[in-house]
Amino acid sequence: MCCLLTSLFLLGPRAAIVVWWLIQPVRWQTVFHNMFLVPVIGFLLLPWTTLAYVFATPTGNIGSSTAWGIVLIGLIIDILGYAGGGFGNRGRVSRYAG
Repeated sequence: MCCLLTSLFLLGPRAAIVVWWLIQPVRWQTVFHNMFLVPVIGFLLLPWTTLAYVFATPTGNIGSSTAWGIVLIGLIIDILGYAGGGFGNRGRVSRYAG
């Protein structure tokens, strides 16, 4: 099981979300209170944050500072992923003055 989990995280957070949702759908229903739109938006826009939120709050209540820290780390990874893509591709723009 540990090797499967590690492989999923290496494939990407979206693959991990899909497999985790297929294995434990009740946990996802509990965490997101049977809402459908929030996990879909998280899957599309902030996959690491969504994974961190599901990991940190198994009951759906985010009360401890440790849980907030885990979610914040997921958010930082998502933001760095978006910012790194723009920074890495800056040479492709012909009139970039930076």
